Amino acid sequence: MFHHVKELQFNARVSGPDPRFARMLLDQFGGPNGELKAAMQYFVQAFSCRRPFPRLYDMLMDVATEEFSHLEIVGATITMLLEGVNGELKNAAEKSDLMRMMKGKSEREAMINEIGTTPAFLIESAGGPTVSDSNGYPWNGMYVNANGDPTVDLRSNIAAESRAKIVYEYLTQFTDDPLVKDSLDFLMTREVTHFQVFSAALAEVTPNFPPGVLQANPRYSHVYFNMSNGHDVRGPWNQGQGPWTEGEWVYVSDPVTQVRSTRGQLDQKPAGTSFTENDVEKLNKQLSQQKSSEIKSQSSGKEQQWSPYDTELAGSKR
Repeated sequence: MFHHVKELQFNARVSGPDPRFARMLLDQFGGPNGELKAAMQYFVQAFSCRRPFPRLYDMLMDVATEEFSHLEIVGATITMLLEGVNGELKNAAEKSDLMRMMKGKSEREAMINEIGTTPAFLIESAGGPTVSDSNGYPWNGMYVNANGDPTVDLRSNIAAESRAKIVYEYLTQFTDDPLVKDSLDFLMTREVTHFQVFSAALAEVTPNFPPGVLQANPRYSHVYFNMSNGHDVRGPWNQGQGPWTEGEWVYVSDPVTQVRSTRGQLDQKPAGTSFTENDVEKLNKQLSQQKSSEIKSQSSGKEQQWSPYDTELAGSKR
């Protein structure tokens, strides 16, 4: 159940109209890294967590709902930045600035350049946000990533928050309005907070590496191929302890020779780890059974209801 409270989570303010920046801010309304994308992504991801991972369901719904409130902040800011546009469009008087657009091609182009926006944004928004990015491309459901596995979805969310944070960071460079900067600072900071939330939630899911259920094949998992000519560049991504619980990187300086000598990896043996293919097979079965039981244990096969109004679970959380 959603209950709309008219006060914004952060009191958005602007010093005055700025159609140019309103258009730029559209990216955080209906763009691929914007608030609508985030809200819908976490909202959709939550459904598959409802039974097997109720704690994650609760968290995802909380963050999704906050993202909808951020969408309102962005929309309100865009509307205030476009103050007067709707009135001008409805003003048929000859003195109207927008009426200059009716006098010829040069006047129309001058007006569009003056306010730094697109014709579509002018004639379709009429003073409010459109569900599109700053170039007018409509919001797309393909922006939403939901794979039904917490280890995958949470990593996707961490990346989404990172991208949204950097967009707000860049946006602050294109406005001199201190009141708008205050709102951007709040929204940017909440992206950092959500990054931390998702990171903490991922750490609670055990095991969570590698993502999913199936383990990496030890014949290839610890091998790094030097795919560039010239000086070998070494770092924690190709030497020493990797992200595994045990084992080290195996650096292949000459991939062509390695590929030929192993007949295209067919003769490759486990390298950099004591983990064997039999170990992988056993762990795959173990994790498959574990993950399957987590879901099946919450599937009654009987009549279901989403909200436990008349059960002992009412008001409880796991």
